[in-house]
Formats: sequence, C-alpha cells, structure tokens
Amino acid sequence: MKPVGLRDPRTGHRPWAVLQLRKENSAATMYNLVGFQTNLKFGEQKRVFSMIPALHNAEFLRYGVMHRNTFINSPQILNSDYSVKENKNLFFAGQLTGVEGYMESASSGLLCGINAARLTLGQATVTLPGTTMMGALSRYISDATVTDFQPMGANFGVLPPLVNRPRDKAERGQAYADRALGDLREFIRENSIE
Repeated sequence: MKPVGLRDPRTGHRPWAVLQLRKENSAATMYNLVGFQTNLKFGEQKRVFSMIPALHNAEFLRYGVMHRNTFINSPQILNSDYSVKENKNLFFAGQLTGVEGYMESASSGLLCGINAARLTLGQATVTLPGTTMMGALSRYISDATVTDFQPMGANFGVLPPLVNRPRDKAERGQAYADRALGDLREFIRENSIE
C-alpha cells in the first residue's frame, strides 16, 4: 500500500496509501484487492473496505482470508544453485524454496533454467556472486547453518555490508547496485557465461 513514486496529478501530493486492484476476469467485472489477507470477519471487512471512497458502492463477491505460503526447508534440502543436495538433477524454484516475491521467484526460476541447461550440456552449474541480490538470496535459502528457516524477499540486509557505506539512502542503493554489476561482469567474464 506504499504510494512510492505516485503523486495526485491534480495536487502533486503523495497519497497516504494506494490500493492495487487486479482484474480477475476477462469481462473486467471483478477485481481483487492485492495484498489484503486479513483475519477480519467478513461483515467487518465489508464495513471497513466500504469506508474507502472508491469502494463505497462496491459489491464484494469474495472476502479475504489469511493464507500461509508453503515452503520447503531449503537450507537442509537445496544447494545454492537451487538443485537438491541428494539429487543434483532435480531443481526447485519460486516461493516453494523460500524466496518471497514475484521478482525473487522469477529470478530463482531463471537460475534453475540456466543451471538445468548447463547440467544437460555437461557444464558446471553456477551460483551468482553473493553481492548480487540473486546470488545473496540463493545463498540465503541454502545456508545449512540456519535452524529456523523462514522465507525472505529481496532486501539490502541479505547483501554483504558495503565498505564506506554512504549515509544517503539513494547513494547507498546506487553503491550496492554498482558493486553488484561490477562483480557480475567479472563473474560472467571468469565463467565464460553468455
């Protein structure tokens, strides 16, 4: 619900919160409120969500419920290339591995596909540098020292700390990105990956 980068075109002000609606049918007659899992009883959901001006006259067809993502105990099962420790020919990807989020899941699938192809071609599988977000997440889900494994989304906390870490948030983000790109270029050159 964070309104990052959004401004009211009439006033230029940043809203307090933003709701994301996802089209649920091809006729565009049903929409889903993205990210509204809740423990509120259905009647209370109708009351609270109807307080939102854009939803005041909405007809609620289905109410939200809490859900729990299922995931495997990856640190005990997976290698950092997303292959199974007991069977290097078997790979897992997505939220099942304990990466959390759309981009994180897609990136794990990309690495699985690359590694499955490399294995088929008789090449060694790869794990990206730990200074890249994809590499850091693959190391996180395969860290055998973790005893109470919980899913993780992309965040700077999974990356190794920066030397001379900038205080400014934008500069810090750029420093992480610059380091990751430099390390990735070197990794690609050293491993002859195309």
